[in-house]
Amino acid sequence: MNQKEIKSMIEFIAKSGLAEVNIETEEFKIKVRRDTEGRIVAAPSVVAAAPAPAPVAPAAEAAPAAPAKPAANSYVEIKSPMIGTFYRSPKPDQPSFVNVGDQVKAGDKVGIIEAMKLFNEIESEVSGTIVKVLVENASPIEYDQPLFLVEPA
Repeated sequence: MNQKEIKSMIEFIAKSGLAEVNIETEEFKIKVRRDTEGRIVAAPSVVAAAPAPAPVAPAAEAAPAAPAKPAANSYVEIKSPMIGTFYRSPKPDQPSFVNVGDQVKAGDKVGIIEAMKLFNEIESEVSGTIVKVLVENASPIEYDQPLFLVEPA
């Protein structure tokens, strides 16, 4: 891709109103994103999210005999790194990458996002158990939208 093609692509993105676009081919990888002031900036595609620490609960006088179900805030979200259309399986006739109750390890594929006719595999950033699927198959999603809830291992 030459400089003229990149400039043309950035102008197209600016006119389209998209907040972020990732393009990856065998030859190159580019991420174009609008900052909060609406300018277009090209940046390396490094996105890392750290889970918020779970609050510490005060000690109770009498502990329940059965183990308590973990609070929802102890779950880690797997979020979308881009906007596009989310797919739970590699092809319509194939099973989903993950379902509720499945064990995942960091780096396991959990879905695919289609953006501008490019398919991007989404990997888990955490090891644990899938507790909830937050989006439907073939639904449009936004940048940083939670896709799954995972109970960390």
